[in-house]
Amino acid sequence: MTDNIVIETKALTKRYRPGIVAVDGLSMNVKRGEVYGFVGPNGAGKTTTLRMLLGLVHPTSGDCSVLGHKPGSPEVLARIGTIVETPAFYPYLCGRDNLKVLARLASVPYSRIDPALKEVDLLDRAQDKFKNYSLGMKQRLGMAAALLKDPELLILDEPTNGLDPAGMAEMRGLIRELGRGERTVLLSSHLMGELEQICDRIGVIKKGKIIAEGALDELRHGSRLKVKAEPLARAQELLGAMPGVGKIEQDTDALMVEADPASAAAINRSLVEAGIEVSELYMMKLSLENVFLDLTEENKQRG
Repeated sequence: MTDNIVIETKALTKRYRPGIVAVDGLSMNVKRGEVYGFVGPNGAGKTTTLRMLLGLVHPTSGDCSVLGHKPGSPEVLARIGTIVETPAFYPYLCGRDNLKVLARLASVPYSRIDPALKEVDLLDRAQDKFKNYSLGMKQRLGMAAALLKDPELLILDEPTNGLDPAGMAEMRGLIRELGRGERTVLLSSHLMGELEQICDRIGVIKKGKIIAEGALDELRHGSRLKVKAEPLARAQELLGAMPGVGKIEQDTDALMVEADPASAAAINRSLVEAGIEVSELYMMKLSLENVFLDLTEENKQRG
């Protein structure tokens, strides 16, 4: 492992019993100072992978290194903060006292509590009881708990779960801020729109396997040209015969065409010269959801 890589797995596998494979030969790298999005549908193996990285679950086979050490070792646990699933606190204690309990257990000085609360914008509500917190405040207190050790690495599992749109936006901004500088964030979610807005790189997991990894722009292999024209069937026929045009799909009253952005003018000219009325023609930026659906469809076809 190099100094630039904080998490590295090679062929990481977890089998619970014959026929039940939660993680299947997973290989991934998370670099220092990035927000890495771990994306996939529910049941894809995200939480099991995170539990193995934290030493909470032992892999069946494969190798795994976190901050240059074995997962779950004291050297690792002293340098990471985490939220795995829903944070749990004592309901009748205030936010600050809950963090005091955790600080005592982790041998962290109480002087770290207020900076952690301030970082998640909860300092002015630190004396309120946890049971009176909104869901968003509870999630932020969980984040403050993860920050108590001023960690190099944050591992967050579905941190926006159950939040309303305002709470999700607030948490999104917080995670983006936490991922600045040398601190690294590994963020697991099935909410692709959320990851798309905050992540530097993304690993796509399906059925326990990484099927793609890289920056979002790298994963957007190819572009989509939206074409609205009449007659649509004739336009589709003509486009299908043109060189450089890939897959064509009909989307309600328009065609979604795989094509190089530089070919848009030539495509428009060919359609017009053929007597086809073109009312819309523009390049569409693929969303992470588009990328994921394309990747999983390709995977399905190969399988």
